[in-house]
Amino acid sequence: MAHTVTEANFNEIINSGKPAMVDFGATWCGPCKALAPIVEEIAAEYEGRVMVGTADVDECSDLAAQFRIRNVPTVLFFKDGNAVDKSVGLVSKNTLTEKINALL
Repeated sequence: MAHTVTEANFNEIINSGKPAMVDFGATWCGPCKALAPIVEEIAAEYEGRVMVGTADVDECSDLAAQFRIRNVPTVLFFKDGNAVDKSVGLVSKNTLTEKINALL
């Protein structure tokens, strides 16, 4: 199951020693709702190897501003605590897993 990302636990998630994928979305966003089950599938498949989290841009506005999230959904990929890749909009599971596999 994907972790719920908050501004309080964000650094812990991206600095866990594992690659991380954080889905920035919003409850009012249709494409975000469509992406949510894909993110959960990835969280289950990569459990123990990748930290997968979801962040609500309305609740994590400082993080959204810090990473210049202007469109949702935006998925950021982190390695060693640094943002190294991103995906904007509703994309396929394959697109996301290719980006994760590049970090492993």
